Amino acid sequence: GTLSNWSVYDGPGHAGNGRRSPSAVSVSGGLLTISGDANGTTGGMAWRLGDAKYGRWEARVKSPVADPAYHAVMLLWPDAENWPAGGEVDFMEISDGTRQKTDFFLHYGAADHQLHGEKVIDATQWHNWAVEWTPTYIATYLDGKEWWRTERAEIFPPGPMHLCIQLDWFPRSARGAVKTSTMQVDWVKQYALSPAETGSAAPRGGR
Repeated sequence: GTLSNWSVYDGPGHAGNGRRSPSAVSVSGGLLTISGDANGTTGGMAWRLGDAKYGRWEARVKSPVADPAYHAVMLLWPDAENWPAGGEVDFMEISDGTRQKTDFFLHYGAADHQLHGEKVIDATQWHNWAVEWTPTYIATYLDGKEWWRTERAEIFPPGPMHLCIQLDWFPRSARGAVKTSTMQVDWVKQYALSPAETGSAAPRGGR
């Protein structure tokens, strides 16, 4: 209903390109819409109640056909704000203007190394995107079916993460006049893992 538990961005855009403005974020009829205009003014938001090392995050998202300069992204970001050493998990990044392909990126290490996955899917339709992070694997899911996994635990994020929703501006991808673009989110969920899954007596992060 409200965005009271979210921090809505107000400042420079991705990599300093364009601007992230609260005016680009709206909720109506139970749907969140983030818009991006021809000048690179767009939006994003971060879950305030982070502090979760391990868990499952899931969101129902639709991304209409858009300008290729706009990437619709669902990601986990380090609570410590220590990127790149703190890692980044982009479990849905849609950069294809026709919205027929989605990428996964796991950023790790001080030099920002990356693992990549790709899924061909019509993202203009509603789909459920999820990521599961445990001590032994990180896996992504589309409509409940796993489509990417790594068990390289040595490159996993070193600390707690929180969910972010962003429509990011990449002006180098623009082709001619940039058209207004949007992404929509129906709901998001966050699940804690059991003590057996985390190897601890008191798992954190359930919402």
